[in-house]
Amino acid sequence: MTAKISVFWLVILVLLCPNLAKAAPEISLSDDEKTLIVEDAPEMEVIAIAKSVEVRKNAKGVFSFGGDVIVNGRVEGDVATIGGSVIQKENGYIGGDVIVFGGSYKHESANALREAGKETVVFGVWEEELRDLAQNPSQILTPTITWTFIAQRLLLALFWFAISMAMTTIAPGAVGRAVARIRLSTLKISAFGSVVFIGTIIAIVGSLSVLPDFLSATLGLMGLIMILLGYVFGRVALQVTVGKLLQKRFLSDANRSETIATLLGVLVWTVLLSVPYLWVIALFSVFAVGIGLILTARTSNVWHRA
Repeated sequence: MTAKISVFWLVILVLLCPNLAKAAPEISLSDDEKTLIVEDAPEMEVIAIAKSVEVRKNAKGVFSFGGDVIVNGRVEGDVATIGGSVIQKENGYIGGDVIVFGGSYKHESANALREAGKETVVFGVWEEELRDLAQNPSQILTPTITWTFIAQRLLLALFWFAISMAMTTIAPGAVGRAVARIRLSTLKISAFGSVVFIGTIIAIVGSLSVLPDFLSATLGLMGLIMILLGYVFGRVALQVTVGKLLQKRFLSDANRSETIATLLGVLVWTVLLSVPYLWVIALFSVFAVGIGLILTARTSNVWHRA
């Protein structure tokens, strides 16, 4: 089974790096099959998933998800890892930026061999969690139900209850109109939001390789802000919508209130976003509805005035 997995990742590496066959780089797996050993690949961007990477001679750039990057030789470009550390040996050279998420940057020499003016970005959080995710990616679809998991979801429910109450207090008209529009045209809003959401993701990824850095960064930031706003507004609107429907169906008129409706909706959506596999559909729905509500708000207002 392990051999099959190793072959699989090597095939992925070849597909991701079409220059592999042309440059004939010297790449192999360690005996324990946990480390990708790069002897000489000066024209290759090395990408590894659930494995560490050791550069012994040359590489153009290195990225590892769920493993360390060990630089014994020379890397002309960037070195990055998620869920691992970058370890620069005494004679190792890094010509680009060093980016570490969930680990650390260690260099054996007091004056590490780096290109002047390059950045070092380190976020030393969630190293073990990110490593586990890389080793077993299916866990993202099937989270393990533990007391810690339940406690996290309760805290998230409390957080979203506070956010929802704040938004309904500060902008009751906007939330109320969003709830009404969801009830009247759920399919239309979701379809429009889905197309824009997928198109935005494709545009952000595509701009990174096509446009100049400053343009791709600007467009990427704008797209991420829209997605973030869509998620927050969409989740609040959906929580209030579901809460009001449940309150109308199961509670008497005397027991109804905005607070109870919001609380019911928060609890329902917290559960939906925690159920294995189902949470993916629920998350996409929140993004789609939120973006759809934001982008169709002006049109809906015009129609309403007419």
